[in-house]
Amino acid sequence: MQITVNGAPRECAQPLTLAQFLADLGYADQRIAVEHNGEIVPREQHENTQINPQDRLEIVHAIGGGQATSEPDTLTIGTRRFQSRLLVGTGKYADLDQADAAITASGAEIVTLAIRRTPALTDPEAAKKRNLLDILPADKYTLLPNTAGCYSAKDAVRTCRMARELLDGHNLVKLEVLGDEKTLYPDMAETLIAAKQLVDDGFEVMVYTSDDPIAARRLEDMGCVAIMPLAGPIGSGLGIQNRYNVIEIVENANVPVLVDAGVGTASDASIAMEMGCDGVLMNTAIAQAQKPILMAQAMRHAVIAGRQAFLAGRMPRRRYASASSPMTGLPF
Repeated sequence: MQITVNGAPRECAQPLTLAQFLADLGYADQRIAVEHNGEIVPREQHENTQINPQDRLEIVHAIGGGQATSEPDTLTIGTRRFQSRLLVGTGKYADLDQADAAITASGAEIVTLAIRRTPALTDPEAAKKRNLLDILPADKYTLLPNTAGCYSAKDAVRTCRMARELLDGHNLVKLEVLGDEKTLYPDMAETLIAAKQLVDDGFEVMVYTSDDPIAARRLEDMGCVAIMPLAGPIGSGLGIQNRYNVIEIVENANVPVLVDAGVGTASDASIAMEMGCDGVLMNTAIAQAQKPILMAQAMRHAVIAGRQAFLAGRMPRRRYASASSPMTGLPF
């Protein structure tokens, strides 16, 4: 026989009770509400309610509130996709255990690491000790080797190639070429040279840059998969110093824009996300907090909250007050 279920025709066996029909659909043990020919059927009456030809059923269940989206809000960088929009570093922690706990608390999926010489010549026991890769399993994290400490394109490219060998062909890297030891600002001329060489060599390059929209556009045009303008000097905790330039980069980029450097606390991360940035990378803000693990949790929530606020769209700013409650019908 033919009945109508949730507005669509459906063929089913005859005779049939409502309980049998719901079991056939897989809803026997589910919390649902059913309307039969315009009348709600209490759950205890499902067994005794007969379904007849041309009957109409409406079956509903509870879902999360809000507007449904067809696509999950994931972050795509190059050929990789991520759920978390918080990226964290691994330096400045008291020890590997603290780093492990803080990274776990952050919920980050991308973790940066630096490439340095092994201490085997100065420490014969070094090879037997735990190292960073022991707490960063490849099946849990995407490792992001960076070129921290490089002051020339030549050194940065060389470091990335050594990282690719170290990580068995891994080609996602964070490029930074520094120009000054005091400010740690990027040397944009050398950065552009290194970015071009790395892209041509098959690397997926996430690039640390000044908050210059023109430089950001040039880096994107040459094939970098993410643009990472500084919010403030590396390790300064000053927050976003030039919001207008960062917004300009965000509004004109066709690849992810992630704030890198300068974040000091959770509100800085939220502001970056509310501005439309695709993610935030931080290290010192977590590692140098008085309670790094608690700060890592705060940063995790801040990035999520900032992203949700951006997607929701903030209310317009007004010069004067606008009452929330109606001003008519007052009892006085």
